[in-house]
Amino acid sequence: MGKGIVVSAAAAVLLFGCVSQKTGDVYTRDEALREQSVRRATVESVRPVKIEGTRSGVGAVAGGAVGGIAGSTVGTGKTSNVAAVVGAVGGGLAGQALEEGATRKNGVEITVRLDNGEMRAIVQDDSDKFFAGQKVRLLTHNGITRVSP
Repeated sequence: MGKGIVVSAAAAVLLFGCVSQKTGDVYTRDEALREQSVRRATVESVRPVKIEGTRSGVGAVAGGAVGGIAGSTVGTGKTSNVAAVVGAVGGGLAGQALEEGATRKNGVEITVRLDNGEMRAIVQDDSDKFFAGQKVRLLTHNGITRVSP
């Protein structure tokens, strides 16, 4: 029982250590010091959305390990082996779902009208608050566009 608790705690630390803290105003190292094109626009509408979480495999591996160890403590001989396999599969599925749910975040879909009249919609996290009629900048680099106040 004690070994299962230690493994569960280690899996939780591993899983939640992978939760990204990236927001709309945080740049990766590769994005820093890179020129971006800038376009001016006006916000037409903003609606809340959910941005799905990651499925890196870490959750599945951690859950599978915990489930396998927990399952191996059930029964003896072949029964223990079968329980370990069932525990590993179930734990892997649960761990994957836990990882995706833990890394899911709130976002916004911002629809803007460019100064030339074209419309664009960009989804990003909801760290900045936007409203209809607000003047904004669209920052684009390598196909990635951010809306900035």
